Amino acid sequence: MKATLIKIALLGSVAAIAGCEGTDSYSSFTREAGALVGGGDFGNATMNNTMILSGEKTYVTNLANRFAEEVPSTINFEFNSARIDPDAAAILRRQADWIRQFPEVRFRVYGHTDAVGSNQYNYRLGKRRADAVVRFLSQHGISRSRLEAVVSQGETQPLVMTEARERRNRRTVTEVTGFVRRHPSVLDGKYAQIVYRDYVESAVVATTLTGIEGSVTGASSD
Repeated sequence: MKATLIKIALLGSVAAIAGCEGTDSYSSFTREAGALVGGGDFGNATMNNTMILSGEKTYVTNLANRFAEEVPSTINFEFNSARIDPDAAAILRRQADWIRQFPEVRFRVYGHTDAVGSNQYNYRLGKRRADAVVRFLSQHGISRSRLEAVVSQGETQPLVMTEARERRNRRTVTEVTGFVRRHPSVLDGKYAQIVYRDYVESAVVATTLTGIEGSVTGASSD
């Protein structure tokens, strides 16, 4: 009886090992020591830790959240059009005003379409819409170099799942993507000053000079 149980246990072990050989999972029984090699993400953990310790990752996330909360990040388009209408222009002016507050920050514009038309045509249309937004922002004081990339998602990321015309799918989305390289305040690690600049400035009190003839704020009179 005992011999039979031993044979069953051995057979079970062999079957388990054989099963492991048919998968990509790591097995110390079938592979040499150290055989588990990363799948292309080597160095990501170190980079992530560096960004967390320096504060860059946290502050970029905070800025992205602030932008999405304080400014509409999306505009919409008419069917088969990349023209920026008055409603869209009003939103983009608000985006430009917000972006000008943070000269250290880069942005990316994503273009989208609805599902009407071919994939190739919609990809090009999404790119035209993103290009139109970049031109508009550039004309309103935003350096083209700060608009990190113009990306077309075409019809691949609809908000509304439909094959019909859908205005909500015909859109561009502006997002915070990171900091401008070699910017002085970024090199100095002053991320908190970037993110909370308006908060810090709100604490600055105007200088008041009091004299015999009364008080003057900011400067004396002749």
